[in-house]
Amino acid sequence: MSEINSAVQPRQNNRINVNFARIMLLLCAAIWGGSYVSSKYALEVFPPQWLMGVRMLGACIIMGAVFFKTIRKNFTKKLIIPSLLTGVTYYASLVTQTEGLRWIDPGRSAFLTAAYCVIAPFSAWMIIRKKPTLLGIIAALTCVVGVGLVALKPGSLVLTLSHGDVLTLICAAVFAFNLTYLAYYSRQYNPVALTFGQFSVSGVLFLCGAAISEPLPNFNAEDNWITITNMFYLIVIVTVLAQIIQNYTLIYLSTANASVIMCTECLFTLLFSSILYNERVTSVAFIGFALIFAAILLASLAEHIELIKIKNKQKISETESKVASAAASTI
Repeated sequence: MSEINSAVQPRQNNRINVNFARIMLLLCAAIWGGSYVSSKYALEVFPPQWLMGVRMLGACIIMGAVFFKTIRKNFTKKLIIPSLLTGVTYYASLVTQTEGLRWIDPGRSAFLTAAYCVIAPFSAWMIIRKKPTLLGIIAALTCVVGVGLVALKPGSLVLTLSHGDVLTLICAAVFAFNLTYLAYYSRQYNPVALTFGQFSVSGVLFLCGAAISEPLPNFNAEDNWITITNMFYLIVIVTVLAQIIQNYTLIYLSTANASVIMCTECLFTLLFSSILYNERVTSVAFIGFALIFAAILLASLAEHIELIKIKNKQKISETESKVASAAASTI
């Protein structure tokens, strides 16, 4: 096994650490699910890049204050390239997602974004030269059908992908690369320092983009408390807490295991959006969402099977080495 391939495998840990990581990642999924609705309301005040720029800036300030010693100790020159790769892909995924969210409902956005789980095996193919499995290809085709059903115009058979839909699908593709880079680098560098680097790079890009292409935020004194509450949730809970938890859990879980848990984010989003945003889903779109979710599970199953095969090969190799050593010692 090559050095790169071995680097993207989870650490060997006891069952308690693995189960705890699963619980924490499920908590992240619920937090992210709520962020779609919160962002939808925040966009009434902030243009997309100003919103994300303020989130990243606030996150960097909080992390710098809370984790100053950790960041100072672990943020070395070696983290520059990982920070650039994760930061640029994070920026590209969030700017397309947030812009797309201006035009579509939160639940729809979440399910289309969740297609990144299906795309991830193909991004891993490009980055670490690991070919997708047959199940992974079937999952991709299932996801395409699901997106097609979501895109059907109500009462007809005409595909109508809106501007927001297209941007969100682009977000899913880019985020697949971001997750692959994070899974790779989180096992080589301190997750807090890596997260800080990612936020710093993306934050600069967001603020520069906002200053060049967007008007200033439009604050309304009557809604200030709602704006403050939304920004606190988006900065402290979603951007800082959930992202750090995600990066730590990726140390203990395989990408397949993590993807299955993370994809529940779209279910939480649909739940919160139905309750808090009064989103309504047509029967055809619901079937499309179900197919997208099934595709995510198929993609995760494919990677899980591949991981089992790798572990079995390692065990066989270790057994053969022990047998060879024992035979050599008797000669």
